[in-house]
Amino acid sequence: MHRCLAALMIVLVANMSAARGQVPVQSDKAVANGRGAVRGVPAMNPPLWSSNALDAVWKQWGVKEKPRDFPQAFRDRYGLHTAPYENHGLPMGFHFSQGFLGKGVVTDCLLCHGGRIAGQTIIGLGNAALDLQGLYEDLSAAAAFPFKYPMHFSHVRGTIDPVSPVGFLMGFRDADLKQLEKPIQFDYFDNICSDPPAWWLIKKKKTRDWTGGIDARSMRIDMVNLLSPFNDPEHIKKHATTFADIHAFLLSIDAPKFPFPIDPVLAGQGEKIFTQTCARCHGTYGPLATYPNKIVPLKTIGTDATLAEAVSSKNIDYFNKSWLAQEQGPDGLPFQVRDTRGYQAPPLDGVWATAPYFHNSSVPTIYHVINSKARPKYFTRSYRTGKEDYDAVKLGWRITVLDQPPSAKMPPAERRKIYDTTLPGRHNSGHTFGDELTEPERMALIEYLKTL
Repeated sequence: MHRCLAALMIVLVANMSAARGQVPVQSDKAVANGRGAVRGVPAMNPPLWSSNALDAVWKQWGVKEKPRDFPQAFRDRYGLHTAPYENHGLPMGFHFSQGFLGKGVVTDCLLCHGGRIAGQTIIGLGNAALDLQGLYEDLSAAAAFPFKYPMHFSHVRGTIDPVSPVGFLMGFRDADLKQLEKPIQFDYFDNICSDPPAWWLIKKKKTRDWTGGIDARSMRIDMVNLLSPFNDPEHIKKHATTFADIHAFLLSIDAPKFPFPIDPVLAGQGEKIFTQTCARCHGTYGPLATYPNKIVPLKTIGTDATLAEAVSSKNIDYFNKSWLAQEQGPDGLPFQVRDTRGYQAPPLDGVWATAPYFHNSSVPTIYHVINSKARPKYFTRSYRTGKEDYDAVKLGWRITVLDQPPSAKMPPAERRKIYDTTLPGRHNSGHTFGDELTEPERMALIEYLKTL
């Protein structure tokens, strides 16, 4: 009990420091525990699939025999990465777990929040290569699940729907997280595309996620990941301290440094342009860094509104009455989810690594962020993550621009590799604040952004 209270107090003090714009000091033990917890140590969820289903998933690929190097083929197929830690032969984002029916595999935080770019594996970076929809569909088919999921997990590789799966799982729980005999039907929204935000940004934020509707100090909000039908309320609640440790780990992560040469003179010129054009929303950097934590209204930012509008009153009201939303802040009030109808302008630390851009990943490079007229309507990329796949000039992914949308006859896995910005939830409009810059000014601004 004393250990639990101590852990909570450490994180509380750290978050209060973060709210004042200071870099918080974390307990080494809490950080170490959180580092393990995000990769399934301890395993908090029962297995989703058996090892046999994992081994047989290739039968869903339309090939006649199992690939010779199956682990590599499996990673390439779904945009997974080799774990930079001992993981018993599983890719990053998977771990073994014990359940009622025996041992199997289940996913963890690093499936979506362990990424790779320019040849670097980065814990806390959104996985921009992940085909979450294909992964869940194929593994569930290999396991012969007798049901279909009522929503999509993803529409485009590298994006996820973070809203509908939570609504689905919450529908089976009452306010105290007990199982309901008759599920509640929540609002589902199709066409949601969200790019998982980088973890290291949370230390600067007062509110978090793309809409800024969640207090950045909330730890229970992430416990929606424990709403498996096989987890009882006591099991979920006892892991509050585990998620306090996870939060401490997130606050300890630093942004990765740009891995290529930077022109300091050009970057200096770009800093002046940044101060004039970008700082009022994205903050300033260096020893006297500031971050305004600004939520920009939809009519001002102009980016695709689908994600922001998918936070329904029905879903919010139910969630805010649940145990997950009763965690109290320093003022004694609970951390409740808010409907902001806007998007939070994020800090830009490590922005070079967070391609593609916008909340829906519709813009492949920073150059396209600050030049809306150059944004491609249809594009694809290799979904490999080496240095040769990174565009160090425009700052983002090397892409292939296409002149037409994917054919309806194309297999779904191939269609998800093509970004069609004409579709709902995938529009690349808005954020036109760099359109008046000259080309030399844009390149100077990009050079400065490499230093953050």
